[in-house]
Amino acid sequence: MTEDEARLRLLARKDELEAEDRTNADARDPVTLQQDSVGRLSRMDAMQQQAMAQATQRRREAERRRIGVALERLDEGEWGWCTTCGEAIAEARLQHDPSVAQCVGCAGKN
Repeated sequence: MTEDEARLRLLARKDELEAEDRTNADARDPVTLQQDSVGRLSRMDAMQQQAMAQATQRRREAERRRIGVALERLDEGEWGWCTTCGEAIAEARLQHDPSVAQCVGCAGKN
């Protein structure tokens, strides 16, 4: 994978994450008590759905940070090299996820 291809994939994924954020924004809003609702179980279900939406949002934020760091490594000419040992990251690993920062060996040690 070339650096240009990696940059395009990273930017496209970043756009996807931002679109998902906009689509799911209301699911993370505080759960309000609705007197006309079925009752406690409905509220518990709504709170569980809210918690899952918030956890998904945190995962998207973490992925966005990884993408940002990968884009910085591209700008600096360091993309494709392990941030721990300095060896080249396997092409297949970069194809799978261009935001990875470590080779398989170093990632397995963490």
